[in-house]
Amino acid sequence: SSLLPLEDQATDPSVPEENWECIQQFCEQVNADTEGPSLALRLLAHKIQSPQEGEALHALTVLETCVNNCGDRFHSEIAKFRFLNELIKVLSPKYYGIWSSEKVKLRVTEVIFSWTVWFPQEVKIRDAYQMLKKQGIVKEDPKLPEDKILPPPSPRPQNSIFDTDEEKSKLLARLLKSSHPEDLQAANLLIQSVVREEQEKSAQASRRVGAVREVSDTAKHMEELLQSYRRQELSPADQDTLQALSQRCEKLRLLLFRLASETVADDEALAEVLQANDKLLRVLGHYRQVVSS
Repeated sequence: SSLLPLEDQATDPSVPEENWECIQQFCEQVNADTEGPSLALRLLAHKIQSPQEGEALHALTVLETCVNNCGDRFHSEIAKFRFLNELIKVLSPKYYGIWSSEKVKLRVTEVIFSWTVWFPQEVKIRDAYQMLKKQGIVKEDPKLPEDKILPPPSPRPQNSIFDTDEEKSKLLARLLKSSHPEDLQAANLLIQSVVREEQEKSAQASRRVGAVREVSDTAKHMEELLQSYRRQELSPADQDTLQALSQRCEKLRLLLFRLASETVADDEALAEVLQANDKLLRVLGHYRQVVSS
């Protein structure tokens, strides 16, 4: 295959610097061949297991660049046990772990760990990484260096910032095509900032979902207690519960107010928060009416 000579050149241990032009051609060839991804990974696994540190490190750079540039077909291949096992052998003392250098082991650990972050939907990657931790081969999560070439998350969540922000999307595409390390560094920082932004958005979303659910449960519980109160069937303990729930509702109103200001730009989310707020106001009104009368 035409991949072989390119791979030999890209991972040549006698050349200290990365041969970006060659790495780029390798990625293009992987994309062009129908069997490209599976063949490339067989070749790369072999080089990553090389007893020569330089060759193994170059091969890891090629691997990461392919993850950046070779799309879903490549991603589904790296997420198979067949390939993950080859990486695990580099770390395992039962296999090549006895003579792999610490530098290579650290890079392999970083690579697998970064994939658990980038491809959360790939269960096998997570399982492989958890197994390494369970066996004590990985003692703690590596800190991913700022200048690390990380693949853009794929498949990206719907309405990712890259889909809605055309400027950022174009800039990222341009940086990832570049063969200059500083451009790849800039791409990585851009991806990291977007990931942080998206993580914040999803944290906001889960706070919102949690608050809306709590409002719903609290209101329902209060309505049930109020009906018993009306019939004068409420025990003193339940009366205390009812009072505590009404106080909780006051706190939830403040929380909803804060969530509403966070979600002003998102119509659906805002509607959800406002509906929950209406529910709170109704049940608090009912509470005052019943308990004060």
